[in-house]
Amino acid sequence: MRNHNADWRQLVQRLIKAEMSRRGVKYQDLSDRLAHIGVNQSADNLRNKVNKGILGADLLLQIITVLNVRRIERDDLMDIFADMGVTLPD
Repeated sequence: MRNHNADWRQLVQRLIKAEMSRRGVKYQDLSDRLAHIGVNQSADNLRNKVNKGILGADLLLQIITVLNVRRIERDDLMDIFADMGVTLPD
């Protein structure tokens, strides 16, 4: 039986890593950007949270904001799930 929470965590992990990669942002850069908006997270702490895919909604939105992600398309999320071998009902 699949652990669906693990699937969602892996989706978060892949999404953040993809957005960081697109922008050439390393964890220290991400930490610095977050500090600029008053969010204190060390690079190591961010790396651990992202690798586990476990972060609060507030931190997820803060990361998306400082990475200047303009939109996240549902189809992109479905593509990541498909790459993971996960199928969700439409």
